[in-house]
Amino acid sequence: MIESRRTRLTTTFLVHSVMIIFALMCVTPLVAVLSISFTEEKSLTLDGYHLIPSKASATAYQFILRNPKQIANSYLISFIVTALGMALSLLIISLLAFPLSRPDYRYRKPLTFYVFFTMLFNGGLVPWYILISRYLQLKNSLAVLIIPYLVFPWFVLILRTFFKQIPLSLFESAKIDGATEFRSFFMILIPLSKPALATIGLFICLRYWNDWWLPLLYIEKESLVPLQYMLYRMMSNITFLTKQMTSTVVQIDVSNLPNESARMAMCVLAAGPMLFIFPFFQKYFVRGLTAGSLKG
Repeated sequence: MIESRRTRLTTTFLVHSVMIIFALMCVTPLVAVLSISFTEEKSLTLDGYHLIPSKASATAYQFILRNPKQIANSYLISFIVTALGMALSLLIISLLAFPLSRPDYRYRKPLTFYVFFTMLFNGGLVPWYILISRYLQLKNSLAVLIIPYLVFPWFVLILRTFFKQIPLSLFESAKIDGATEFRSFFMILIPLSKPALATIGLFICLRYWNDWWLPLLYIEKESLVPLQYMLYRMMSNITFLTKQMTSTVVQIDVSNLPNESARMAMCVLAAGPMLFIFPFFQKYFVRGLTAGSLKG
């Protein structure tokens, strides 16, 4: 009895120790990013990176936030695009995955192959750009930041696998009671699929929030520039100024120009909202990741 208790205590201690070490390994990079963002640039050049700033300074944040109106507008655009994009994308992906999961749908296999085929081949960047800018006339609009990412084939297949686990008898019973397919979808399927939808929604949210590629191609109006693209341009400007100053005949001291500290400050500003959103999805995250892998 005593030996069994000691074994359990030893096992618990080892498991907790491993998890604590793993948690510290996950938290340490975040602390390092935050510390570097508050470190003076010259101190970074001379002393290197530290978890505790050797010489604290808010120069990087002052440099980035010198135009708070632009930052606020970029945050607003990113929030609007992310919220609308995630909602519409989840709706369309779910509506597409639902018939693919139904064995009584006649065109299930051809449609599944069509979805899978788009994961292997695409039309190319030039036709895509011509289609969106010339034929669809979506350039310089919020729609161009949302529509291209509405459907992710991989997420469609994941949701299809999850939907297969829901008994078909539920939908047949609802149909006998007079429910339409849309009513069955919204009243039965959606409530039972919260873990999968929350997990897919989180990935879609991250895709929209972190995107700077679409604004680079299609956005020219300053009022429509999202956060990630604005930070990308700001970082490109800092890199350009640093190279120009160091390559001139008259050498200029650029050690006080925020470069590495500005990069980390941008990471904090860009990733901060997602760090606050993630806990709301956490209780569904593990269940949603594993649910779609139980059946083929």
